[in-house]
Amino acid sequence: MLNENIIMVLDVGNSNIKCGLFGGGELLHSWRMSTDRLKSSDEYGIMIGSFFRHLEISTKQVGGIMISSVIPSINYTLEHMCHIYFDITPIFVGPGIKTGINILYDNPGSLGADRIVNAVAAYELYGGDTPVITVDFGTATTFGAISQKGEFVGGLICPGIKISADTLTESTAKLPRIELVKPKNVINRNTIGCMQAGIIYGYVGQVDYIIRKMKVELGGVAKVIATGGLSGLIASETGAIDLINPTLTLQGLYYLYQKNVA
Repeated sequence: MLNENIIMVLDVGNSNIKCGLFGGGELLHSWRMSTDRLKSSDEYGIMIGSFFRHLEISTKQVGGIMISSVIPSINYTLEHMCHIYFDITPIFVGPGIKTGINILYDNPGSLGADRIVNAVAAYELYGGDTPVITVDFGTATTFGAISQKGEFVGGLICPGIKISADTLTESTAKLPRIELVKPKNVINRNTIGCMQAGIIYGYVGQVDYIIRKMKVELGGVAKVIATGGLSGLIASETGAIDLINPTLTLQGLYYLYQKNVA
């Protein structure tokens, strides 16, 4: 049982909500649950409370909550949940919060909260000596570029690997749904293997090319940090990714909490 106040962070994505508990500056526990726009504040509260009970941590030990959300319609539900089950008003990543980086975006208000959080974490953890590129393999795959001076200079957004696979199946009459498993060869002799190779190795080629072009625009050198559920699958086939950090977004949320509460 923890004796100190802990900080809870929530990264609300299109497919999953990733939760983390920080104490003493360290990530103590993390878990994920499916994003459901129809769930009520009570349903989310009971679900998150069950994780606390499993970890034998009291919800009363939570001293602050930071939330990043790409689904505006769910924000009130989560805010209400935080009031009811934690007696805390959460901080949402959005306009007006302190980030510690300079966002050079045509319309900063249109920049996704998850991309801001990844940029903050990447600069805090890996920046300063060289530009940093983040690649987040989620429902969409997002690339972000952070300069050596701590400026978010932009990036790009691609359909995620699962979206690409689902679209291929849904748009054709005979191609089946497949498991995203990497085949040994690029050349295959059955339909499923051909689809797996095309989707996975094709995606590797896309990532390689984009990172190469981004490095050129950043001056030739950059550290590349990957995160997201499918980062390992792609990173195993490319030398363009320097490091996988599966908790990059959660760490970024903690840094943002410290910048805005301290």
